Amino acid sequence: MLLRYLKSYICNSVAELRLDMKVAAIVAIDKNWAIGRQGGLLCHLPADLRHFKSVTMGYPIIMGRKTFESFPRGPLPGRLNIVLTHNDDYRPSGVTVCHNMNEALAIAQAEGRDRCYIIGGGSIYALFAFIIDEIYLTQIHSQFDDADTFFPPIDQPQWEIVEQEDFPADERNPFPYSFIHLKRKIHSTEM
Repeated sequence: MLLRYLKSYICNSVAELRLDMKVAAIVAIDKNWAIGRQGGLLCHLPADLRHFKSVTMGYPIIMGRKTFESFPRGPLPGRLNIVLTHNDDYRPSGVTVCHNMNEALAIAQAEGRDRCYIIGGGSIYALFAFIIDEIYLTQIHSQFDDADTFFPPIDQPQWEIVEQEDFPADERNPFPYSFIHLKRKIHSTEM
């Protein structure tokens, strides 16, 4: 009951914004939908990093404070970096800080692009889960038993695979992986 209320509240609250852009998540997961361990990525997969850069370049990206702080060189270049945090005193340079989902979406929409990307971490994906239109998924065909952060479960019948490319492990990428582009068939507000 509480989940249904929160879902309705979030969707109605976002509807007031009248979004003119798609909200997409981009994420790398293992077989158990794990996305991270000990504050970092599951593994080093150079092909995924290149894919992430090519998909998000030029678009606003929304992330949580911990995700931002995991970047070794600060803000990601060529993208508006929006950091969502509860900390009113948090003001790192080179990013736009906001304190709620609607504020983050309004800032992203003001950029005038056709979409923004949610890039993590786990609690940020969960916060935006009900309004995500597309998921750019890197499926790592392995399992990381020490993972401690997970992507929220998705209702599989609501999603369709638009595109999928499969790759074997190689000398630079230690695990086989797939790039999968998913689009939502039925949006949460329509159910």
